[in-house]
Amino acid sequence: MKINSYIRFEMTPLTPLDTVVKVREQFSEWTYTHIPVLENDYLLGNISEDDTYSFDEEKSIVDYKYALDTFFVRKGTNWLEVLEAFARNNANIMPVIDKNNNYVGYYELMDIITFFNETPFLNEPGGILIVEKGHKDYSFSELSQIVESNNGKLLGAFISDSRDDIVQLTLKIGNVGLNAVIQSFRRYNYNVVSGNEDDLYIEDLKERSDYLKRFLDI
Repeated sequence: MKINSYIRFEMTPLTPLDTVVKVREQFSEWTYTHIPVLENDYLLGNISEDDTYSFDEEKSIVDYKYALDTFFVRKGTNWLEVLEAFARNNANIMPVIDKNNNYVGYYELMDIITFFNETPFLNEPGGILIVEKGHKDYSFSELSQIVESNNGKLLGAFISDSRDDIVQLTLKIGNVGLNAVIQSFRRYNYNVVSGNEDDLYIEDLKERSDYLKRFLDI
């Protein structure tokens, strides 16, 4: 399933001429941190609910254009970058614009978390391996080569920690037991932090994701 199928249209964006009273009314109807502000389908920015508490209700958004938060993703942006944009802007709504910078709709944070839960990284059976190596000494092509040389399938990999010139990498590996893969990583001078074939790490990710969903539903 493509992430674009999660674009929502239910909420009507605001305009610069909308009053602060209307803005507050709209926030009372939705549980969003922000609401997009459009002018002729062009995204001007996003008004924050927290900011509206200090606004004069006799005024309009146009009087507070300087306070709009400018963040968005494009329609072709991949799901991981969308999730990063949510985290970077501390928001639970993300406007989507097209290549002409026109507003298309918006993503909800919970929908993107659901999309993450449906990826093979979480759903396909496999083992989790966490390894470490120097910043300048690893490459994702090498990770893949080590796994595939042991008849494994690399289902996903990401940098899970980085400190003191050491990078920690979390891998999910399918189609093979981890013992041979672990030995290969050690031969390539990777420090093996942990490895298991019980998907405990994946279950923990799912539990954290489910907890976040429940928290956002409150």
